[in-house]
Amino acid sequence: MYEQLKLDNQLCFRLYTAARLTMQAYFPYFEPLGITYPQYLVMLVLWEQDHQPVNDIARRLHLETNTVTPLLQRMEKQGLLTRTRGKEDTRQRIVSLTEQGKALEEQAKNIPDCLVAQLADKVPDVQALIAMIPELDTLIDGLSAKVNKE
Repeated sequence: MYEQLKLDNQLCFRLYTAARLTMQAYFPYFEPLGITYPQYLVMLVLWEQDHQPVNDIARRLHLETNTVTPLLQRMEKQGLLTRTRGKEDTRQRIVSLTEQGKALEEQAKNIPDCLVAQLADKVPDVQALIAMIPELDTLIDGLSAKVNKE
């Protein structure tokens, strides 16, 4: 057996597992709001800045527009947002929060703190995890640049 092919030696496995388990940890907080983790990410982007083109949302989430569009369509059916044609470019879709989507921000405001508190029960140094954010951003940027070249 090749050492580099052992599961225990795989960074990608740890990143995948941490992401999957993090999404599962969020589930109890999203269920009462009627949203999923990907929808939460869209809401975070729109709560920061409302009235954004689909392309900008997709870029911010490091996703393709063909991945984001069905997500936005479901969210529109839920009454969380609207999609309208751009004024200058009618091919462009502008995504805006509805009043229901804006109200959800108030309901979701404590979710990050709840997750940190949940982690604090299981992880000795939550601040060390938070300090990893810049390194993870560097990893994401590096991988995004590689993927976007291909």
